[in-house]
Amino acid sequence: MSTGAANSSDSKVETISRLAQWRIESFGPCSYRRSESFKLGIWNWYLTIEKNRFMYIRLFPEPCRVSKEQPPVARFVVRVASPGPNRRCFVSSVMDRLLRTSEDFVWPVDYIFQGRFTIDVEFLDLKIASLNGGDPYPLLCTEGLLKSVSSKTSLQCLSRMLQDGIHVDVTIKASNGFLKAHKAILASSSPVFESMFLHDLREKESSTIEIEDMSLEACSALLGFIYGAIKQEEFWKHRIALLGASDKYDIADLKDCCEESLLDDINTSNVLERLHEAWLYQLNKLKKGCLLYLFDFGKIYDVKDEINTFFQHIDRELMVEMFQEILTAWKPA
Repeated sequence: MSTGAANSSDSKVETISRLAQWRIESFGPCSYRRSESFKLGIWNWYLTIEKNRFMYIRLFPEPCRVSKEQPPVARFVVRVASPGPNRRCFVSSVMDRLLRTSEDFVWPVDYIFQGRFTIDVEFLDLKIASLNGGDPYPLLCTEGLLKSVSSKTSLQCLSRMLQDGIHVDVTIKASNGFLKAHKAILASSSPVFESMFLHDLREKESSTIEIEDMSLEACSALLGFIYGAIKQEEFWKHRIALLGASDKYDIADLKDCCEESLLDDINTSNVLERLHEAWLYQLNKLKKGCLLYLFDFGKIYDVKDEINTFFQHIDRELMVEMFQEILTAWKPA
């Protein structure tokens, strides 16, 4: 089997969020090629292509102690596409399987690409297989920031104060209900809350904070974060509302957690919404990630039906920035 000579750039896999992309200038006379390893989750991965009657694509983790003791269970989609006006694109079905070796996923593509083409792997979910036969358990990546912020031992006491209503002295009025909390805890978490209770404002006089742009459940998640009692599923469900609250009440740690989480699962169905949120709340990291996803990774083709509506509602400065990205991405090498 001929491996052929490929330069390092032709073997490099670029990654962003949960998308990996291998750009190949030409398969040429090669019958087999393997990518450089790329990191996603706790594993290093490889892609290979093999040319026979079909083109066969494989995805597998690097054989090592981590993949042996904590093998991945991945739900993913693979796409192969050529650029330009005569663009050919092949998309696999949604795969959901345990990946240990190069034989666990082999996808035959009934076409041999001659020139430039890309192979995309979009991980829809990543879990760690249980070695005792139980259900796979979730892999927490960027959620580590959330965990580190809210897992201090002292917050366990604050959590109990909230849950048991110990010495509560302020009422929060949400759009559909009321919650009880503590002025001191709120003031220590947010300079905006602190200002409410420091000066002769109505919140100080009435001991009531009106947050009527958030539901009772979203407010509960906000208090859960402040008191260190938030659950991951609550954070995930209400992270857009929490992002707005973090900006409104100047809670920097919460804003960072929301940005990292939104950056972690960019896909074609949400990238334009995420870009708008990044612009609205000045999240430069998320904005850069969305623009990279659209232009450097070529996903602008997949949202062409939604882009006109998006342009009708976005800020002029954001539109200019997007066109600048287009010009940069399409500039000849």
